[in-house]
Amino acid sequence: MPSGGARTRSGPAPDPNALRRDRKTDAEWVSLPAEGYQGPIPEHPLPANPIYDIYWVDKQRVKELDEDATNAFRDREVALWDKLWRRPQAVMWARLGLEYEVAAYVRAYLESNLPDAVSGMKTATLRMAAELGLSLPGMHSLRWKIVEDDLAAKRAETPTATKPPVKRQSARDRLKAVGDA
Repeated sequence: MPSGGARTRSGPAPDPNALRRDRKTDAEWVSLPAEGYQGPIPEHPLPANPIYDIYWVDKQRVKELDEDATNAFRDREVALWDKLWRRPQAVMWARLGLEYEVAAYVRAYLESNLPDAVSGMKTATLRMAAELGLSLPGMHSLRWKIVEDDLAAKRAETPTATKPPVKRQSARDRLKAVGDA
């Protein structure tokens, strides 16, 4: 087994505001819009996950498709899919073509929240979230940061000329408010 050397996720997470970030070997930080992904949401690429009802009749195992449970799970998948694709990270998912990876995360996340989910599924879901940049450590390792559009925010502000002028009090008026002490 090799010893020493750089390891993934070893040491502190990279800081976009660090003073020593001028090395040529460092990757550039990618700024993601705080308002999220505004493009079209892709179709969910995975087929519906069939859910079966398994029971025993006369010592025989019976396995039947539960269409209601299958449709309910699919509805939850599509709802989470749509929600995730409006996050800022979806800008990079669309650019990199990560539809299947996001779909696999959605399915794993929902399966990990079922009552009979194994701990390995929960661990896999946490790792997938980091690889997609859904967690802070994941965003740092991918060198993604969410930024506000300062120019749009300034455009949205009302001009100061329309605000009524503030009447200033003189020093004498301020002292009158205190009274004789």
